[in-house]
Amino acid sequence: MSSGKKDKLFLSPFEEISDFRFDAGVVEVFEDMIERSVPGYSAILGMTGELAQQFAQPNTKIYDLGCSLGGSSLSMAQRELTNGVSIIALDSSAPMVEGLKSKISVLPQKAIPLEVRQEDIRTTEFELSSFVVMNFTLQFIPPQERSELIRKIFDALAPGGALLLSEKIKFSDDSTDELISDLHHNFKKSMGYSDLEISQKRAAIENILLPETSETHIQRMLDAGFSQASPWFQCFNFCSFLAVKS
Repeated sequence: MSSGKKDKLFLSPFEEISDFRFDAGVVEVFEDMIERSVPGYSAILGMTGELAQQFAQPNTKIYDLGCSLGGSSLSMAQRELTNGVSIIALDSSAPMVEGLKSKISVLPQKAIPLEVRQEDIRTTEFELSSFVVMNFTLQFIPPQERSELIRKIFDALAPGGALLLSEKIKFSDDSTDELISDLHHNFKKSMGYSDLEISQKRAAIENILLPETSETHIQRMLDAGFSQASPWFQCFNFCSFLAVKS
């Protein structure tokens, strides 16, 4: 369950809608927003910890790229991971990073070291890693820069390591894309959002959240060198992929 405020950011009509930003206002309602907007989000978080436990290797790093308020990082930190593993959580939003640090400060001390940094993941110098998580992050990276980032992640992974990539996706068939988008719209209404909120949020985010097809994501990971890349979870137009380095 969300521990933050209820998302009412788009409840009232705006004369002009600005591009969505991960600012302090969003941080306050983020946990409620994502739970009510992304079907299957809690299931993905739970399995992020499970998969980290399976792929973590001794004396390597685990990265949570675009960590927001640390849902993925905390899911992994609560698991019993192999010796010498530490988690590095990165986000470019200063309010998100401060929010996560504040959250961690009141939690019981974790056995797994967790470092939180404000950083543009496109410039990160990755250390040897065994598991990298990008839960709904790549979609905010300019499309022309995505392949290079995936290749950097691949190069930093130890053999046997894995990338967990979760994204909002689109469908190449227009009628399918429209159908699934309508189903997602209805899901958000069932979670208490009004048509106005849904419409205004869509307008705010459409220029910065740029989805791609599942086929594009899979081909990009294979082109980067991953020996396996496939979906493991999907609900409507939200899909999570697992790519493994042999």
